[in-house]
Amino acid sequence: RRPRIAGGLTAAAGFPTVRARPPDIDMAFPTLARIATLPQPYDAERAAIGRERWLAAAKDEISHELSADATGSALLDAVFGNSAFLARSLVRHPGVVARWAACGPEACLAAAGARLAEGGDERALMAALRCARAETAIATALSDIAGLWDWRETTAALTAFAEEACRRALAHALAAAAGADKLAGLDGADPEAGCGFIVLGLGKLGGGELNYSSDIDLIALWDGERFPCACGEGPQALAVRLTRHFVRLLEERTGDGHVLRTDLRLRPDPGAMPLAPSVDAAELYYESLGQNWERAALIKARPVAGDRAAGEAFLKRLRPFVWRRHLDFAAIWDVHSIKRQIHAHKGGGAVAVARHDIKLGRGGIREIEFFAQTQQLIFGGREPALRCRATCQALDALAAAGRIDAATAAGLKDAYGELRRVEHRLQMIDDAQTHSLPAADGLDHIATFLGYGDRRRFERRLTALLRRVEAHYADLFEGADPLFDESGEGAGNLVFTGNEDDPDTLRTLARMGFADGAAIAEAIRGWHHGRVRAMRSARAREILTELMPRLLAAFAATCNPDGALMRFHEMLERLPAGVQFFSLLQNDRATLELVAEIMGNAPGLAEYLARAPTLLDHVFSRDFFAVLPAREALEANLDGFLAGAEHDEEVLDRARRWMHEREFQLGVQLLRGLIGPDRVARALTDLTDAVLRLLLPRVEEAFARRHGRVAGGAMAVVAFGKYGSGELNFGSDLDLVFVYGHDEGAEASDGTRPLAPGQYFIRLSQRLLTALTSMTNAGRLFEIDMRLRPSGHAGPLACDVAGFVRYEERDAWMWEHMALTRARVAVAPAALAARLEAAIRGVLTAPRRRAPLAATVADMRRRIADEHPPGGRFEVKYARGGLIELDFIA
Repeated sequence: RRPRIAGGLTAAAGFPTVRARPPDIDMAFPTLARIATLPQPYDAERAAIGRERWLAAAKDEISHELSADATGSALLDAVFGNSAFLARSLVRHPGVVARWAACGPEACLAAAGARLAEGGDERALMAALRCARAETAIATALSDIAGLWDWRETTAALTAFAEEACRRALAHALAAAAGADKLAGLDGADPEAGCGFIVLGLGKLGGGELNYSSDIDLIALWDGERFPCACGEGPQALAVRLTRHFVRLLEERTGDGHVLRTDLRLRPDPGAMPLAPSVDAAELYYESLGQNWERAALIKARPVAGDRAAGEAFLKRLRPFVWRRHLDFAAIWDVHSIKRQIHAHKGGGAVAVARHDIKLGRGGIREIEFFAQTQQLIFGGREPALRCRATCQALDALAAAGRIDAATAAGLKDAYGELRRVEHRLQMIDDAQTHSLPAADGLDHIATFLGYGDRRRFERRLTALLRRVEAHYADLFEGADPLFDESGEGAGNLVFTGNEDDPDTLRTLARMGFADGAAIAEAIRGWHHGRVRAMRSARAREILTELMPRLLAAFAATCNPDGALMRFHEMLERLPAGVQFFSLLQNDRATLELVAEIMGNAPGLAEYLARAPTLLDHVFSRDFFAVLPAREALEANLDGFLAGAEHDEEVLDRARRWMHEREFQLGVQLLRGLIGPDRVARALTDLTDAVLRLLLPRVEEAFARRHGRVAGGAMAVVAFGKYGSGELNFGSDLDLVFVYGHDEGAEASDGTRPLAPGQYFIRLSQRLLTALTSMTNAGRLFEIDMRLRPSGHAGPLACDVAGFVRYEERDAWMWEHMALTRARVAVAPAALAARLEAAIRGVLTAPRRRAPLAATVADMRRRIADEHPPGGRFEVKYARGGLIELDFIA
């Protein structure tokens, strides 16, 4: 007869025929009598070798009898010929298969569980846990392979063991903490009772549907009112230490293997919160920052270890977050915000079997789970019957409530069971946490292990199954407006919920042009987690969900999509709030495109915007794209802006904001091609002149309040380099020299704290430097270079006009005279400016011999080439034929 195989598949041709057995064999191994068909070994040679090793390890008569029996032999071939992991496990635990055949799977599980109750020290517990895990895995696998259990019984056995292992490991960790006087008042017989430490199981552990080689999703919490911390480090540190101990008992690989892989990333905000947050912190997070995907994850949550009463109380308090009572627009929108990020395929698309991810891929397990969970979230607030943890129970409940039809529920349940069976066989092969089918040349193995004699039959059956799920899943999206262009351009998943990368989302990002999709997804998940201040309101995250496809498309259109998004991330980190900003981008496509263009194509402007996001407000002024006015009008505008300042510090802040806004304006105009680089250089020079001409008198006035003034005293700011020639770039430093003059008879200033003239102007210069270079809340104005002053670093910060003229005429080097060709008096009273300009003109027009001059300049060029070799093909300043040589020729 052909037996039913879990999930609806019928047994395939090619199963070994089970011959009739003598009655005494049935009495010795009654479990074998229940087997009708078995899969063939994929590798007959490996099956023979495995059996020999097992018999050598067993060294008993009963194992030889089992091996000699026709059904026993076929069972051993099916195990040893298909699963390297089970082969190794049977050799390490040779008696389990005979016990299974003689006493049944339930007795094997009971024997494995009995090992955990034996007690002992930590090493003994770890050995017992690993031995029990291996025996449970063997008994469960044998029952699955032999067709005695369907997927529900398999997952139930695996879940029961995982939960018991968690309880035993945590009880030991609690007892160890109590023994070290870290915890007080624990029950020695039952350390978990009332301990205030909670371990919640989520995912398939919470739903009672654990995989064969799954990790377990956990959240560890501590209740401040119950957790009996008795040590100086505090309850938070102790809870984290306790969690690490508990996890190590389960995860650490020893000579006996491991017990369970644990995943604690489903805890509230894993990027910011400790490994075991307090109950209060978790509640506060869910109430203020909890996301829709976390609501879906908490559907399956249940206490699996620790203080289960405290765990149930915590979950009860979370019900209003998970199960929204009123089915209003906001609740539906919240769930649909996930759905709308997903580009659902309905028919037509190819569903390849080879390398297909049966968990996360199209038509896979995740789609069935999501199908059920979205309906539960929408309707479960008013219909408690829908609040089921297990996926198939949820589908039944939805059908019973009339939310989906019975045929849909039946089709999805059938597909879910079969996909789980495929998943288990994949993981049985080598105990790998995998959900992906092998490449085409490896499909024969999994098809054989599942009982198919023909790989093509397996491919046809699985393809039909995946398409069925895909079609039901796509029905969820009918009636929901897509987030993508109607043309379908850029269509694909853009899902950034949870803690795992969605494979289709990574493919979508790659198609859009992002090089590191995983890093991009991680950054965007951080936004959804509220890890940046601007994203901590639910409304900001909702708008972001709607905006994300257009935002990513705009970044993808730049020359550096990855850099554009990461610079945008830096800007978000400085935004105080995000609702207004994202609403602006959502409703003004031109602004969205401008922000993306800046972030991707102009890193310098992006840094401006990242440091001061409020610069974006300046874009909406009427004259933002107009040419800046002449210097006189700029000075008048700045003067009016500074006039409202109430103190000196505010003057500096206002000067910085004014300057940065106009630098940003020029940068955007240059980026958009509205002005050329020569016009930008002139405008930057005019802006700098305006700032110096209005700040110097204010600095002088503040300085004079203490030190008075020097008779006939005046100070000039002489500009050199690009500033002197009116060719400033964005970010250019200013080459400045401070020169002063005063009446010949002046000996000191006339203030309450008088200073000699030289000392007076040196200190005044220092005050001006501080005003121009110090970092305030509004940033920095300029970088200043004073090395061109007479005698360079060795000279005083400011020099008198006579000393300046004397140095330039008698002591200056040739390169200093070359620098003087670009000198310009930027700020000075008229008389002092005229004297300086005449002196500079006199030095530059003095007779020179051409040959020594040319030799000196050539030697200087060689020195510069040695000190500053070109850094790349775009190093246009120092390259041969570059800007330095143009400057030297001129």
